[in-house]
Amino acid sequence: MRYLHTMIRVTDLDKTLDFFCRGLDMEEVSRIDNDKGRFTLVFLAASNDVESAKENKSPTLELTYNWDPEEYSGGRNFGHLAYRVENIYQTCEHLQSMGVTINRPPRDGHMAFVRTPDNISLELLQEGEHLPPQEPWASMPNTGEW
Repeated sequence: MRYLHTMIRVTDLDKTLDFFCRGLDMEEVSRIDNDKGRFTLVFLAASNDVESAKENKSPTLELTYNWDPEEYSGGRNFGHLAYRVENIYQTCEHLQSMGVTINRPPRDGHMAFVRTPDNISLELLQEGEHLPPQEPWASMPNTGEW
């Protein structure tokens, strides 16, 4: 058995691509526009997974954009997506500069939570050892839920 992808439905494809590609440095590895079914599928890979994703079509994140507007309600039963990042403080600072709320700041230099434009919870984990606690993260309170 091999992990292939996780699919999430999105309401604004451009905004979601900006979040993942510009915000988290993921790369689009393939796209399918289906006129008959009226949907677009975009497959993204984390920067360290791009070659594998292009060669094996995994591991990827599948963004499903239905052309006809739909309202999606996220259930807590889904949980979250998780990605390892090179520097959790820099990643959170970059996302924050884009207007993204840091729901659970990386107070411990190891873990943070944010939400995508469609309110899907995303866990960010520091690669390697925890970074030493630093401000403003160390004293920043949680915001909302994750």
